[in-house]
Amino acid sequence: MPEEVKEKAFPKNFMWGASTAGHQVEGGNHDQWTVWELENATQLAKTAKDRIGYVPVWEDVKKQAQDPNNYISGYGVDHLNRYEEDFDIVKKLNLNAFRFCIEWSRLEPEEGQWDEDAVEYYRRYIKHLRNRGIEPVLNIWHWTHPVWFEQKGGFKKRSNLIYFNAFVKKIASEYGKDLKYIITINEPNVYTAYGYLVKDLSSNHQWPPEEKSLLACARVYWHLIRAHKSAYRILKSHHQHLNIGIALQIANIQAKDPHDYFDEFSTKIMRYFWNWWFIKRINKYQDFVGMNYYFTDYYDSLFKRTNPSTPVNDLGWYMEPEGLYPILMRAWAHFKKPIIVTENGVADAQDQYRRWWIEETIVAMERAISQGVDVRGYFHWSLLDNFEWAMGWWPKFGLVAVDREDGMKRTIRESAKWFAERIKQLS
Repeated sequence: MPEEVKEKAFPKNFMWGASTAGHQVEGGNHDQWTVWELENATQLAKTAKDRIGYVPVWEDVKKQAQDPNNYISGYGVDHLNRYEEDFDIVKKLNLNAFRFCIEWSRLEPEEGQWDEDAVEYYRRYIKHLRNRGIEPVLNIWHWTHPVWFEQKGGFKKRSNLIYFNAFVKKIASEYGKDLKYIITINEPNVYTAYGYLVKDLSSNHQWPPEEKSLLACARVYWHLIRAHKSAYRILKSHHQHLNIGIALQIANIQAKDPHDYFDEFSTKIMRYFWNWWFIKRINKYQDFVGMNYYFTDYYDSLFKRTNPSTPVNDLGWYMEPEGLYPILMRAWAHFKKPIIVTENGVADAQDQYRRWWIEETIVAMERAISQGVDVRGYFHWSLLDNFEWAMGWWPKFGLVAVDREDGMKRTIRESAKWFAERIKQLS
């Protein structure tokens, strides 16, 4: 009798990928975030100990965290010029997909004026991915936009959606035929919470536009729903073949004591408003559910987050990679649509947790797939060490380390080498 061949859990066309965002890797951007960085770098450095002195790697990073240069994206990791080298690394890691974003501020640096050199640049970018057999997954908006759009009020004003729609139309006409997957908006819940609700520096994040208003937060969140819906219609009108969704930050929210009424109440409210409220309002306008997973959060009493103290990553975030499984199951139960894990990773400069994190994540996806969940892809955050917004340069999420003091030298981490072999086994 021939030996029985075990059926592989992951489908043959499963997307194994890595993610990036233009502002975090390209270098040389000029958008509302670069303006904010230059205005706030000194203050962020001065208050670093108060803001992030609790992180487990503080002694290792304090010199960098207290340097204003840490908070300037500047040259990025020069992905703008070295993207072909980076795509070769993607291929070497056995990844068959790559998530990236097109910087709106490059395409339309001034209102109504399209930079055709930038348009052609991204056309070449997509072509070079295709030439290597790598599926390009485009993210239209990853928190950054032109300065002129911010000066008009950004997404706070409904009337400004005409400018975003024009940007989407440009993307549809220039690149739509060369793409299969488009993410319209990245983490609208995170952007609105940290841009419009966080009140002071002691809360770990301070993000533009720093307008602390519940009303403004609600308006922006609602307008991002409208932005996605209009983008979906525009993209489909140009190219019916496109698969379109968003990338929402979805947390595995659990009750500290499942038998405690207040713990359960807080958990249900948080799950609904953080995880599902946005998606429920765009469900007819998405072809897949895109989820970014980093957090398992336990709620104790009324909305008091009480997580275990270990294990934690370099940012002090509690790590429970297997927490991906329950949210895959819940998302499938809610929406019955294909799911793509659009971001998932760990800040780990010493590379001591990343392999474990990826291994447990793969098991979580295998379990979900074995129970009928249609998981189509997994994108690790991130391909490269990059600029982590208000935290700056010290958090290291990359499968590939980047030495910005040594000519942007790329070094594949050991966990990434293991991941590449695992993909080969699973494919």
